[in-house]
Amino acid sequence: MPLPSITRLKNTTSQGGKVQSFIAHRTFAFATRTTFHNKLICMYVQCGSLFDARKVFDNMREPDSVSWNTIIAAYRRHGYPQEAVTLFHQMQRTGFQPDQFIFASVLPACAKMGALEQGMDIHQRITEGGFLSDITVGNALVDMYAKCGRVDKARELFDRMPQRDIISWNAMISGYTQNGILDEALRLFEEMPRRNVLSWTAMIAGYAQHGLVEKAIETFKQMQLAGVKPNSTTFVSILPACAKMGDLEQGMDIHQCIKDSGISTNVVVATALLDMYAKFGNMDKAFELFEKMPQRNVVSWTAMIVGYAQNGFVEKALETFKQMQLAGIKPDSTTFASVLPACAKMGALEQGIDIHQSIMEGGFLSDILVGNALVDMYAKCGSINKACELFDRMPQKDAISWNAMIAGYAQNGFFEKALETYKQMQLGGVKPDSATFASILPACAKMGALEQGMDIHQSIMEGFFNSDIRVGNALIDMYAKCGSIDKARELFDRMPQRDAISWNAIIAGYAQNGFCKDALNIFELMKHSGTCPDTASFACVLCACSHAGLVDEGCTYFNQMGNPYCITPTVDHYVCMVDLLARAGYLEETLNFIIKMPIKPVAVVWLCFLGACRSHMNIVLGGYTATLLFDLDPKNTATYVLLSNIYGEMGRWGEVQMVRRLMKDRGINKIPGCSWIENHKMVHAFYVGDRSHPQAQEI
Repeated sequence: MPLPSITRLKNTTSQGGKVQSFIAHRTFAFATRTTFHNKLICMYVQCGSLFDARKVFDNMREPDSVSWNTIIAAYRRHGYPQEAVTLFHQMQRTGFQPDQFIFASVLPACAKMGALEQGMDIHQRITEGGFLSDITVGNALVDMYAKCGRVDKARELFDRMPQRDIISWNAMISGYTQNGILDEALRLFEEMPRRNVLSWTAMIAGYAQHGLVEKAIETFKQMQLAGVKPNSTTFVSILPACAKMGDLEQGMDIHQCIKDSGISTNVVVATALLDMYAKFGNMDKAFELFEKMPQRNVVSWTAMIVGYAQNGFVEKALETFKQMQLAGIKPDSTTFASVLPACAKMGALEQGIDIHQSIMEGGFLSDILVGNALVDMYAKCGSINKACELFDRMPQKDAISWNAMIAGYAQNGFFEKALETYKQMQLGGVKPDSATFASILPACAKMGALEQGMDIHQSIMEGFFNSDIRVGNALIDMYAKCGSIDKARELFDRMPQRDAISWNAIIAGYAQNGFCKDALNIFELMKHSGTCPDTASFACVLCACSHAGLVDEGCTYFNQMGNPYCITPTVDHYVCMVDLLARAGYLEETLNFIIKMPIKPVAVVWLCFLGACRSHMNIVLGGYTATLLFDLDPKNTATYVLLSNIYGEMGRWGEVQMVRRLMKDRGINKIPGCSWIENHKMVHAFYVGDRSHPQAQEI
């Protein structure tokens, strides 16, 4: 690159003078070239072109402190802290001595990565270079130690600082709040000689992040009373607190403050706002804000996807994901981890596979959050082998990974595999959490594995998870389904708090174990406890009435759904009513009930009626129902088996052979029955006609 023209030095008469003139000329030329390169680097950095800035830097013969500082700071500010630290080490290898500005640029990169050891090495260099008294370097050190979890070391440095400014105080307060030491943060906050918006925001963010949402909102109000105007970071910190408190009115007041501050178009603030409205379930308002945003980033799109998914609008979540891609916004790991559960809820396997392909193309497959979401999606979509394949290939696994596989096996009927995976999880040194226990206990319940369930109960108590309501509900369900209804009731009575699921579990447990009157008594207690019965509660109580033949009581409860509880009956409730009436022998009345149903009867309704026709040996209605079922669900084995049994029990063997031929022609095989027996904590599975068990002869 040609140098700018340089004025020739005057009066260089002697040889020595010529040499000095030449040296002066070259020094000036070199300095001019370095200055030009520094300006060029700075220009590229400001334009966001790190590649070009680095190219200029790498072509410099001898970068100066400005060059090093500019390029290190650029990488750190643009989200590449590792590269910033690498450049610092490269600088050291060249023998260049860093100054206070370079130290102040590289320490925040260590803080961002949590690279404590590298930060401590730089601290040593700072001490050796005599820069420890520099206030900018001291502030950066305090911040680095606090963000790396060494808040004690940060406070030691803070106390030794020869002088402090407001940045020093803010760094220390933020350090305490980020590490959850809120009492000390508040004490320091109250000692501050003066406070600015950053000080107040640090306290608000600390309270909000550690669940003290009321304190966060109270501090926000105090800030306003003190006449300190919130900034974008303040609003982004306080809005989630409003959502956690369920205080929509406060959230709307803050929304008005944002409008008054003139920063409602700020992409970060607007995203926090729409996220808050989404958490309140107001997706219309969230979408309105999203539509008005002058610019949207990946976080904005992801917030909309999460909002739709969490509020049950899974189709809208998938649609928004597609629109995001069409808009040219590349999804990140959070986006993928948010959209995959929507596929799982919909059972949208094909869309899940397409997203899996995008994940591989984007290089996100090694991200543990994405990996967990993929495993969960495949498992919930019934593709358990693919879920297992992905799980086995994961470079690292956490409790969520194992939980996804355990729940996947249990949900797909592989109860033995669920228990086996639970044991592997423990052998792998991963501690089960409440979600693990809530997933594995239903597998024990399905298999009747009481002894293993009791062992898991012991682990729950040792891990102090017995107060978790989800775990308590799963334990009640497990003991009830394993026939230990007294233990289930004991646990129910001891629960520190109960929800509708708790009541439903014990009602269903009594009904399934034949204690139908007890089930109805518990249902009455539930109604007077302040817990409102839900759709599942009525399904449980109607099932109890059906098993006990309590037709009048069942009809009364069915009518109570609409008045006073305003619950619209679902297919499950109609199935219970069909079962109740048909079991009692009211076949004609049941048929009329089915015909008058406000919803179209699905196959399971007619299948339930067909079972009653078989019990009451009504071949006419049984044949009519089977004909309907052949059209509705021609592949359902149960229809053929029930019809065959009706004919067989009446001695009409010709019709039995006809049904069997029909099954053969349609390629339908009877699924063999399966039973599980637990012996010495080993669960043995037995299928009809299966002789593969090693002790089959003895059995």
